[in-house]
Order: sequence, then structure tokens, then C-alpha cells
Amino acid sequence: MAFKYNFKTSFSRKIAVHQSEFKTTSPTHPNQNRSKLMYCSAYKFIIPINTKRRTRKQGRGLTENISNEKIIISSENTPAKEDIITRKTIVYETLVDPTVIRVASEKLKHQLFTKFGFFKPKPEEIQFISIDKYYEPYIVISGKYSIDYYRKRNYRVNVDEEVKEVILLDNKLLPENPKNSTIKGSKTIMLEGEERLKKETKASFILDRYGRDVTLERLPSAPSEKKPEKVIAKFDIEEVPENAEVNFVRERIVKHPQEVNRIVEEIFEVAERVVIYTPQFRILYKNTKTGDEKAMEFDGVTANLIPQRKAATSHAQILKL
Repeated sequence: MAFKYNFKTSFSRKIAVHQSEFKTTSPTHPNQNRSKLMYCSAYKFIIPINTKRRTRKQGRGLTENISNEKIIISSENTPAKEDIITRKTIVYETLVDPTVIRVASEKLKHQLFTKFGFFKPKPEEIQFISIDKYYEPYIVISGKYSIDYYRKRNYRVNVDEEVKEVILLDNKLLPENPKNSTIKGSKTIMLEGEERLKKETKASFILDRYGRDVTLERLPSAPSEKKPEKVIAKFDIEEVPENAEVNFVRERIVKHPQEVNRIVEEIFEVAERVVIYTPQFRILYKNTKTGDEKAMEFDGVTANLIPQRKAATSHAQILKL
């Protein structure tokens, strides 16, 4: 067991002990009469230890222990807690009649088959094939990750060359000459302690089915269907997999520090979690001269033409849409 120094008001010593290092069998040897009773609770070990003297441990400068006291030792790291709100599903109402979309597409259909900006097919060569209504998912989610923890830290304190020993917290410390010191005759003592830190990370995302960031302009406001589950069933809408958006946020903001010695509290929270299904129209045209088929898409809320989507990013693999 290694003694550490923690500059608190009580100046209590702390010892890092793992539960598996102790046994509760009765002592069978005369030298085992020292009191080492162990009380185990869910979160702490309380161990009365009676020790009169300890030999110097190499590299620590600790030579003697004087007082007898109960030492309270924290157990293993507390597992991360999660507070995740239930997902809310919204289906926007369709505010544009399909006929309006059909008329708008007729004015733009020649753009589908234009080459090099000026080779345009004749209007009669472009044939209307079909118009389909579908729903596109958008994800709105906000998350927060915080961790309150301790990390180990060594403190090197310079002392005068003439100092032979230092008594601190009822312990006797022997100064040492640093190996890499450039100051002749300098001496130091090494103290071990713990530092408490708290880190917090917040993030909010609006994503499309491909995991790409979406601006608010791409997600206009609209009335929602009163019974979204019926619309989802009627149009056989492919729903966002359960917890896909939570896993997306968790992988981006939950960063466990490598320097953690023990954790006071660690929590991952999701306070906003909404999937919005917006109506859209897909119109298919065919160039009768070449046989090519191409489609254009319109927003079912605003009637705006939707730019052709680029290839999905790596985020899509995480969302698994």
C-alpha cells in the first residue's frame, strides 16, 4: 500500500486498495495479530489499521508512520449514468397539392436532360412517367456529457541543501537530489496527491437520413399529423432505427479522460430527441430519344425544388438509415 498526501483540512491519508486484495480468514500466525478488520459497503471500504512503523519505500522518501487512524477508501470507478428522454415522432402535414407539384415540374423537366448547358432535348421528347409521395426523416437531438473525477498528481517541492529531513502530516520525508537537476546542491521531496476536475461537453445536431448537418431553412415549420403512427403505416415509412441518434451523439461527446483515477460522477444526458418526417414528391421523367430516366424532388410543405443529394457521408453508417 502506498501512502499519498492530500492537502485537506483533516490531513487524512488515503490508500488505494482493491477489494480483491483482502481476505476475511482468521489469522493463524502470531504476527497476524495486528488489527485488519474489513467492512465492505456498496461504495466504500473502511479499514482500521494499527501500524507502528513502516520501513522506507524506495523512491517515495517515506520513512515512518506515527498515528493510527481509520482510512476511508473509495471503491472502483462509478459507472457512467445515462438520462435519456423518450424519442418524440412528428409527421408533417402535406400542404401542397400534387397537381401544383406536377405543374412546377413541367417547367423544369428540360433541365434533367440538358448537357453541357446548351444541348436541350425537345419538350415532346421528355415523357412524364410517375409522381410518388414519400416521407424524409430529419433528426433533432441535443446531448450533454459531464464527468467529475480525481486524477493523481506528483508534487516536487524544493528544500534547502542543508535540510536532512522534513516532517509533514506526521510523516518523515528524506530530501533527495534530483537526477536531472541543473542546480548544484539542490534537494527536493516528492509528494503524491489528487486533483479534482469537472469537464462538460454539450452538442446539438439537426441531421438528415445521411447523417449530414441540415440548416433550419431545410426544415421549415408545418402543422403535424394528429395520428403520426397511421401515416407511417399507410405510406410504409422506413423509420429511424431505435437509439440510432443517441448512439450518434454519444460517440461524439462522451470522451472518458485517460487520466482518471476515480470518479465522483459521470453522466450522459439527452434532453431533446425528435424525429420529424417531412412529405416530399418524386417525379420521374424519361427521354424517349435516349431512353434515359431521371427524377426531380419537391418539398411537400413549401413546394421548393430539392437539390439532388450527394453521396452519403460516413455518418450514415452510424445512423444506419
